[in-house]
Amino acid sequence: MKRLFSVFFAITAIPAILFAQTEIEEADSAYIQGDYMTAASLYESVLKTQGESASLYMNLGNSYFKMDQIALAILNYERASLLDPSDSDIRFNLELARTKTVDNVTSSGDIFYVAWFKKLVHMCNINTWAVLSLVFLALMAVGFLLYVFMNSMLVKKISFSFGAVFFVFSILTFIFATAEKIVLKSRDSAIIMAPSVTVKSTPSENGTELFIIHEGRKVKVTDSSMKEWVEIKLDDGNSGWIPVSAMETI
Repeated sequence: MKRLFSVFFAITAIPAILFAQTEIEEADSAYIQGDYMTAASLYESVLKTQGESASLYMNLGNSYFKMDQIALAILNYERASLLDPSDSDIRFNLELARTKTVDNVTSSGDIFYVAWFKKLVHMCNINTWAVLSLVFLALMAVGFLLYVFMNSMLVKKISFSFGAVFFVFSILTFIFATAEKIVLKSRDSAIIMAPSVTVKSTPSENGTELFIIHEGRKVKVTDSSMKEWVEIKLDDGNSGWIPVSAMETI
């Protein structure tokens, strides 16, 4: 019975998949023809019906970039990079879009080992790290099986050594996959969508004005417990409160 249900759902899903593929092809065609508004609308539609995809977010970002809607372009490039941080084309387009923003961002930078760890983790996406972890785990099992069942002492030593190495690699790749999953689920960053926003010292229009940030600026959300205001922190360490309506979560 379960198998029949699986076959039924697979068959009923085919029209939706074909429809989404048709929309993607129409969006690609519209983009090539220079109809960026139509392309963006179609990419948005596919994302809503079929779920997140790094390539779709990148194409959507490209469409907004062509329309000179830089904040929306950055937002979608950031979402694409979140799903596939190893893609160099996404990073290039994101950096290109950032050059068109008003704010000159100066990052305080991470401690060297934190920066190194982040760079290492972002070499692959979560799926790649997960697959690598399983592959290394399987190779470790093969190594220890050879150690147990082979009679040659030389083979035992070699297989045990390789099994231990693959075990370490399996643990590391699992840690990297977990780190990527945490980043993907936290969604604690946002892009400023308003032309300009005055950052306040308190979550109130009467709060002291601290500084101004502009559209396209990436911020980290440190407190979202209030309905209309969020506390944000910038790369340079400055922080304050802004209206929720002024930003869009990555």
